[in-house]
Amino acid sequence: MMVVLVDVDGTLVDYGNRLPESARRAVGRARANGHRVYACTGRSKAEMAAIDAELALDGLIGANGGYVESDGAVIFHRGIPIEVERRVIDWLHDRHLPFYLESNSGLYVSEDFREGARAALQAYVHGQGTPHADELEVDQIMCGLVFGGELYRDDVNKVSFVLGSYQDHLDSARAFPELEAHTWGGVGERALFGDLGVGGIDKAASVRLLLEHLGATSADAIAFGDTKIDIPLFEACGASCCMGSGGEEAKAAADFVTTGVDVDGLWNGFVHFGLV
Repeated sequence: MMVVLVDVDGTLVDYGNRLPESARRAVGRARANGHRVYACTGRSKAEMAAIDAELALDGLIGANGGYVESDGAVIFHRGIPIEVERRVIDWLHDRHLPFYLESNSGLYVSEDFREGARAALQAYVHGQGTPHADELEVDQIMCGLVFGGELYRDDVNKVSFVLGSYQDHLDSARAFPELEAHTWGGVGERALFGDLGVGGIDKAASVRLLLEHLGATSADAIAFGDTKIDIPLFEACGASCCMGSGGEEAKAAADFVTTGVDVDGLWNGFVHFGLV
């Protein structure tokens, strides 16, 4: 049995959130062959409901490592402390940066998110070749959004916010050194959004927790990803695969580079490693 850790956006699904039929087949065949398949993603649990319904994965490493679930049991969960979360919210409000709070119960958006995030989200899906991207509304691009919810919360795994400029990301990293600061934006790792997650936690640390829970070692694990944030995940596993549509740093760090996410990439990677 192998433990298969699969990044979601750009790896399992394309950046338009489309699940290729070959990826669905790869996951199903690997699980039928006795392997365990886990999503390992920056998404929180609320954003995984549709994929879980389609694939019945063995579990989830979410929020870039802040949440670990296996066979329906929570193995690890650490959110942003409420006193830190309040400071982040106030900082974002002061800078007039639209944001959303990633919680297991939903995505709680700022008052200005629908208007303020539209252009960034349209650019995000346009980069994936989505037709008429400039006509799409925020609600059509993202699911699980909660408008008008409480923003000072004690159940936040990660905060994502629209970047007015790259300087906003750099400033966020300086303002909140206790948190992990990253950027994201789809193809080419374009910086459209910043995010702030739980400090001292990444995908690699949570993979090790999961493997210990399963009684497995890194030699039993294979990682699939597409961006530089997946490199620690690659390093935590005995073998690694980058999508052909992924970033150059991630490709250089992986043991194998498969085809693009929308060109049977996951299936071809699973074939290469003998999972199917």
